[in-house]
Amino acid sequence: MTPFQFIKRASPFNNKGGKTLPVFAITPAQIELEALDPVALDWAKKSGYKAEAGSVLLVPNAEGGLGGALFGLGKNPAATPFITGKLATGLPAGDWHIETAPLTASRIALGFGMGSYRFERYTGETDQDATLMIPKDAVAADIRRQIAGIFLARDLINMPTNEMGPDELEAVFRDLANYYEAKVTVIKGDALLKKNFPLIHTVGRASASEPRLLEMRWGHEGAPKVTLVGKGVCFDTGGLDIKPASSMLNMKKDMGGAANMLGLALMIMDANLKVDLRVLIPAVENSISGNAFRPGDIYRSRKGLTVQIDNTDAEGRLILADALTYADEETPDLLVDMATLTGAARVALGPDLPPFFTDDRDLATDLLDASAETDDPLWRMPLFKGYEDYLSAGVADLTNAPSGGMAGAITAGLFLKRFVTQTESWVHFDIFGWSSKKKPHSPVGGEAQAIRALYRHIKTNVR
Repeated sequence: MTPFQFIKRASPFNNKGGKTLPVFAITPAQIELEALDPVALDWAKKSGYKAEAGSVLLVPNAEGGLGGALFGLGKNPAATPFITGKLATGLPAGDWHIETAPLTASRIALGFGMGSYRFERYTGETDQDATLMIPKDAVAADIRRQIAGIFLARDLINMPTNEMGPDELEAVFRDLANYYEAKVTVIKGDALLKKNFPLIHTVGRASASEPRLLEMRWGHEGAPKVTLVGKGVCFDTGGLDIKPASSMLNMKKDMGGAANMLGLALMIMDANLKVDLRVLIPAVENSISGNAFRPGDIYRSRKGLTVQIDNTDAEGRLILADALTYADEETPDLLVDMATLTGAARVALGPDLPPFFTDDRDLATDLLDASAETDDPLWRMPLFKGYEDYLSAGVADLTNAPSGGMAGAITAGLFLKRFVTQTESWVHFDIFGWSSKKKPHSPVGGEAQAIRALYRHIKTNVR
């Protein structure tokens, strides 16, 4: 079995023993140095091929048939480490292999794999795609599981809410658990109140689809405990503080934290990492009805802290508060939460550079190292104690929406920190979960962010 069977997708990679066509990935200098197959070199010169970044030139063989392809890396291949994503859409259907390339084998395969992604559920497009043989010096199984995890995250975010609400997200959660023989517990509807998850219930109670907390356990007893918490707001209207239409249009992606945590969980379980894994997803819709929570309401959290609702559109931190409290009760060795939480993070760093927040300096250093090693961009931002008083609410312990509009990503992180008091290694990611423009390794749409770096960190540092 492969993880592609779980996500019901064809693999972009081939493992056939038969003939595959060669791709010569080259820089402009290699044409000038004539460091190519003579037939390919002659064709490139006659065609005026310049090996510009991402360019593909099909090359004939001596008999006049298709003999292979040239792929341009541009003058600085290091600037676009996943440029081979362009091959996935630039090559004709068939089975290919990389003959030469001044790139690492893993980047060649990961770039191609990520670039091969298509979301065609609603268009019916079924064109046959090119497939690539994973280079021999890359770990094929690891490449496949990373691509499958990325595809899972992208698929879940791209699905519209009418087909990916809390019910459907629970179904995917259960399917993933079943595939890797993990255990699942679900607390749903009014049972959330009985089990003391009041904030998850509060945010999701106005929806026709009941709010719930999804819990998965997998792994090795006695191994380091790794707990992943993902924000699963399957659609966010903003609640009674309703969003304008332009802001609501893309709110199917507000479960991007949950989607990415499930993609990471797939990688961890498929690799059989020696960890004791726990995944917690509070899954809700922030809807509007007669029983929706209101501005000015005050609710007691699982932690016992009271929260004043100053904006119903700051709902993600509420459901995470209960889930993080629950996670913290077991004091895991590593606690990760991920959420599409604030617009302030995007104002600060843009859509492609997710910030993370932690007081654990060693963890921060390791994550930044993993980010550099995997070309998975991350940036550390501070949990600045000087802004703690922004969370003051007067008649409650905390406000969910500090006034003033300043340091929104930081104050959101500080809010969450109030609910993690026992775990030493906790990190919060505030992701966008979306690619706003087409890149060599990703189309416009749902995006996996930070999970390749996290996977590298857990695989190499959590022992």
